[in-house]
Amino acid sequence: MSGGFWGFGKKKESPTSAPEAAPAQQEKNVFSRLFDGLSKSSNKLVTGVTDVFTKKTLDQASLDALEDVLVASDMGAPAAARIVAAIAKERFNKEVTDAEMREALAAEIAAILKPREARLDLTQGKKPRIVLMIGVNGAGKTTTIGKIAHQLNNAGAKTVIGAGDTFRAAAIEQLEVWAKRANAGFVSRPQGADAAGVAFETVERAMKEGADVALIDTAGRLSNKTELMAELVKIVRVMRKLDDDAPHETLLVLDATVGQNALTQLEAFRSAADITGLVMTKLDGTAKGGVLVAIAERHALPIHFVGVGETAEDLQPFDARAFARALVGLS
Repeated sequence: MSGGFWGFGKKKESPTSAPEAAPAQQEKNVFSRLFDGLSKSSNKLVTGVTDVFTKKTLDQASLDALEDVLVASDMGAPAAARIVAAIAKERFNKEVTDAEMREALAAEIAAILKPREARLDLTQGKKPRIVLMIGVNGAGKTTTIGKIAHQLNNAGAKTVIGAGDTFRAAAIEQLEVWAKRANAGFVSRPQGADAAGVAFETVERAMKEGADVALIDTAGRLSNKTELMAELVKIVRVMRKLDDDAPHETLLVLDATVGQNALTQLEAFRSAADITGLVMTKLDGTAKGGVLVAIAERHALPIHFVGVGETAEDLQPFDARAFARALVGLS
């Protein structure tokens, strides 16, 4: 992700740095990562579509089979029905090739996803921009913070990271490594310390140092654990002693490998927190990438990032058309 995306101005390159790739090449590289990262999901979907279209005419039997394929790809029944209805309206009883069907699928999937496409702008409003990361255990919150911090550093932004997952020593250590890589300030307390205290100290330090962004991790929590959900409320209350509007962004991180369970998690967290945007991680490790379509169909929430690999560059700003085409195996 280039400095231009974040809008903080391009970080100065050293005289020995390699020249930056041209915009067209950068876009190609980003899509290649997305295409490769979604290969498990696209292979499953494309195989199903190819099996359905053994004959050229799009009849009712083919449409029913196609709907089953989409549901099996974790898009959910409402989204699958919407996509099939749109395709039937234009192509019913007409001859259609496998390639034409994939193009049609990509267009209809993109139509569902497009209203949720939203670039995260951390340059607007008062500084520091305070971002709170929430989600269940193992969703990828800590790694996502590290990747965002890395990208912000490349864009010339000054960042402070708060290790608010005080339940796990490993999370604190992992985030400290990312902070060093990203030249970010780092705030932590011993394992078991009050997470709200870490959040307060992170915002306070970011203000004193004139940082652009404060990124705050939180412990993974199950949505049915009321005491942990209450802790989120406390974290927000404590930060607002320093900034009445904190946090400016509350990002829910969802793990694609859990498939339809991501919808359950989202609904539970929406009842407990003011979510401003979504991040979908681990798309490269699953054939359930279609769940993002189900989420977009059901919830009017911005989708900011998708994670398709281990490196910082594999956390990409969400692009509805590119995602849809990669999902159905189209370049």
